Amino acid sequence: MEKLYYTIGETASQLGENVSLVRYWTTVFGKFLKPSRTTKGDRRYTAEDIATLKQIHYLVKDKGLTLEGAARQLKDDKSSVDKRVKALESLKDIRTQLMEIRKAL
Repeated sequence: MEKLYYTIGETASQLGENVSLVRYWTTVFGKFLKPSRTTKGDRRYTAEDIATLKQIHYLVKDKGLTLEGAARQLKDDKSSVDKRVKALESLKDIRTQLMEIRKAL
């Protein structure tokens, strides 16, 4: 069963990045990310927020876009970016499975 909300630490580990970078991207891409906050002020990310952060990660880290360029890309054509990110995740999962099969041989 999938959780409804993830802490910023859990979110950062899913992305393979630092908590400070996730916090920064949340601030810069506030138009696309709206994490809820606890009474203490801690950010809680939904699965949709994490999907958007993965898209941002792909655009900035993999494609090498600037933050402004990534924001423009998300604004103009978010669905194609989402498809690419999902395809990359599927390929990474397949690679992991193949590596496990190789170890078993």
